[in-house]
Amino acid sequence: MDAQPGLPRCYRHPETETGIRCVRCDRPICPRCMVSASVGFQCPDCVRGGSGTGHAPDANRPRTLAGGRTAEDGRFVTKIVIAVNLALFLAVQVVGDRLVDDLALIGYARLSSSGELVGVADGEWYRLLTAAFLHQEIPHFLFNMLGLWVIGGIVEPELGRIRYAALVLLSGLSGSALAYLLSPQNQFSLGASGVVFGLIGAWAVLTRRRRYDMRPVVLFVALSLLFTFTRPGISWEAHIGGLVGGALVTYGLVHAPGPAGTWCSTQPVDWFSCSTWESCSSARPRSPEHTGLWMSFRRSFPRVIHSVGRALPASCEERAPHL
Repeated sequence: MDAQPGLPRCYRHPETETGIRCVRCDRPICPRCMVSASVGFQCPDCVRGGSGTGHAPDANRPRTLAGGRTAEDGRFVTKIVIAVNLALFLAVQVVGDRLVDDLALIGYARLSSSGELVGVADGEWYRLLTAAFLHQEIPHFLFNMLGLWVIGGIVEPELGRIRYAALVLLSGLSGSALAYLLSPQNQFSLGASGVVFGLIGAWAVLTRRRRYDMRPVVLFVALSLLFTFTRPGISWEAHIGGLVGGALVTYGLVHAPGPAGTWCSTQPVDWFSCSTWESCSSARPRSPEHTGLWMSFRRSFPRVIHSVGRALPASCEERAPHL
């Protein structure tokens, strides 16, 4: 008797046997490639080409955990952020300390070289953002870029490019904001550590959301905080601000209901694969409790920002220390 043939293999992952076929093209697809359809499953190529139901071509396109679009390159935005940091680092090496004086974070002070008053309190709000991508020393730059590459490669595929870019910017701003509020007015701060710690906070939230083992993440956060508070010359305010800001932003991204009241699927995925295909599930209706909390946050957040803005000093000229 002839041997029975084995199961067909996924057309995108030849090493995986499967008994499921795309309802449109009849090609075998494995669980990593299956996209839920009204009847059965479709392959990613058919989803990208059109839903076949009169909807837009991307109507059933796989989504990330936060509802963003999936992408083949899981480090696209991370590479751009590293390139921006590299460009500013090279500019500092060429121009010198003058560029650091112009872009680094400082509350309010008078430069000893020129006697010029500088700082965020003097209206230079751009320093809150530029300082988060500015480096002066090679070890500092290399350490932060390594953190961006490793942790960014975990977080970016889970959020999608646009949401991940927003996370990077808000993490940097939150770290700079806390450093501005708590650090001495004449203390310079710079570096992407706030962004890196924001990604660490995002990683912790995503791990919890996926119901993965939290022990490796907790150990990594503990070691990072130990390094923060035991090494001299480190702005712990920027680290804590970035960590808390990144965690809060990510929590809002993965828990807030979508525009149609849908919630993203929490099925496990491979964080180290750039070809992860994830779809959102519409089986879970919008929770009234979460909706109420979300709407309350949206109403109160502008008032909080307005109050903080009014509390910041408009001018501190009479108490500006010298560098």
